[in-house]
Amino acid sequence: MKKKKLAGIFLSLSLIAGALAGCGGKETGGSGSGSSGGGKTIKVGANIELSGGVASYGQSISQGLELAFDEINEKGVDGKEFEIVKFDNKSEAAEATNGAIKLVSQDKVAVMVGAATSTNTLAQVQIAEKNQIPLITPTGTNPTITNKDGKVNEYVFRTCFIDPFQGTVAANFATKDLKSKNAAVFIDSASDYSKGLADSFKKAYTKNGGKIVAEEAYVAKDTDFNSTLTRIKSANPDFIFLPGYYEEVGLIIKQARALGITAPFMGGDGWDSPTLVDIAGGEALNNTFITNHYSAGDKAENIQKFVKAFEAKYKKTPDAFAALGYDTAYFLADAVKRAGSDDPKKVKEALEKTKDLQLVSGKLTLDDKHDPVKSAAILEYQGGKQTFKTNVNP
Repeated sequence: MKKKKLAGIFLSLSLIAGALAGCGGKETGGSGSGSSGGGKTIKVGANIELSGGVASYGQSISQGLELAFDEINEKGVDGKEFEIVKFDNKSEAAEATNGAIKLVSQDKVAVMVGAATSTNTLAQVQIAEKNQIPLITPTGTNPTITNKDGKVNEYVFRTCFIDPFQGTVAANFATKDLKSKNAAVFIDSASDYSKGLADSFKKAYTKNGGKIVAEEAYVAKDTDFNSTLTRIKSANPDFIFLPGYYEEVGLIIKQARALGITAPFMGGDGWDSPTLVDIAGGEALNNTFITNHYSAGDKAENIQKFVKAFEAKYKKTPDAFAALGYDTAYFLADAVKRAGSDDPKKVKEALEKTKDLQLVSGKLTLDDKHDPVKSAAILEYQGGKQTFKTNVNP
């Protein structure tokens, strides 16, 4: 038993050492590996949350990717087809790191996609950079994913807008549309995503003349929020900003309404899961809002075409994670086509030059930090269903 355990540890350390050593684009991707020796297959490693606390996100991204690559492969890109190699990171950062190592060192992918959350994406950045393999997160919104301490991560990209934009949009909506003057902020203290949105919200909200009257925190997997909510209630806010993930958000809103808190709640794309409604209940979610990347209720022709195709394949309405998974596949395919190659370095250079690419979640142009410049949608929950209110431009 001890020998087996030691052998497993040795194998893991060997993989980590090999991956972090950095093989360079010429040896770890392109025609050398990710395209199966110059063949007709481009391997895309999908390192996503297929189980665990935020499995709903990863499952939606996976379905969006599958639908898009099915469509893309009907015609191919320069005679090549995309193959998805999936790794379930179990909604854990350590597993996301292990997945990146496996996808690069063993599966020899040309590009990595994932993860759904900022924390699990950050866990892969070093692997992507050292091995010069492009990493595209469909939904990781923390700014440091692509740019940290003023330095751009050369091989890391995203399909979604970033936290400061999302938090600012929420603050502007609260003060200008809902006429809020006193807000409470309730965050997940262990989440980079939650803290990032809260910081940008508070800056914009106070700049608009609002006052933060309460700041509270919880930790993922908490289930009883009554004492904290009681403190928030005593501060008498007319608006509560709750940037978190659906499992805790659903319980918080349900318990808040039971305590008699009637103020509107608002969060970000982390709320976007059908499971939220199951947990909170449709009635409790009335008078709540989110910033999001798209709305299935938007009547734009390209959006409705995607919604119909997704519903035909999966028998359900696509959420924003599905839309961004779908868009990520087209974002990548466009770069490969313009690069004229699946060589990681050439794909990276093509991704950097993406401009005015029309996707389901909006027209995408990358800035010099590898972040998209695109609009956000504001949605309201009514009777347990999301309703489209408006788009907000950057």
